[in-house]
Amino acid sequence: MRNEYRIALAGNPNTGKSTLFNALTGLRQHTGNWAGKTVSLAQGSVSFKDKTFQLIDLPGTYSLFSNSTDEEVARNYIVFEKPDVTVVVLDATSLERNLNLALQVLEMTTNVLICINLIDVAEQQGIAINERLLTNRLGVPVIKISARNKKGFPMLLDTIDRIVSGAIECHPAQMTYPDEIEAQLKKIEPKVSEFVGNHLSSRWVALRLLDGDEALLNEINKRLVPEGG
Repeated sequence: MRNEYRIALAGNPNTGKSTLFNALTGLRQHTGNWAGKTVSLAQGSVSFKDKTFQLIDLPGTYSLFSNSTDEEVARNYIVFEKPDVTVVVLDATSLERNLNLALQVLEMTTNVLICINLIDVAEQQGIAINERLLTNRLGVPVIKISARNKKGFPMLLDTIDRIVSGAIECHPAQMTYPDEIEAQLKKIEPKVSEFVGNHLSSRWVALRLLDGDEALLNEINKRLVPEGG
């Protein structure tokens, strides 16, 4: 039975994502350059129960389109490297703005954990967050933590453990778009599905194609099309 799992950490800049990474991994971390890119990815491990979680601290980004190298690296890791769980770290004090990234991740992959950080600061500002309601709406676990105070870590690790062991099943809520876009998606998604199979979410790829995302198309060609194909 597997006992080692890859956990990607995604989030906007300044959400405390790297603070969380450092607090969980301590000195058990190293930095390596992303293949062919100038972006470096920090990796570290944390042991929990009988498992080892290899944490990958993805570059902080506001979105996961192809607008910058950081965005491309973060997106490609989630989509093509297929971590066992993607933890999206949000800032409790500006949840609405941060949820944009979370919703993008939910379209790309299934095993997602939403981690609301800086909960202590939010409480000081009189902000109350109903994580159960968010869990129901988003279809994936939502937990609250304070990375700098190491508050909520047992719950965080236990939830990751339950996702990788299959005790928690994630069913990400599907975003619906204006009728015009949904009609186009219906037309092209079957063709996309034939091409990407079960490697990628055909709906997500179809959305990106409608968006004219050529960088993604190049990446798919590079990774999914066999040599000489």
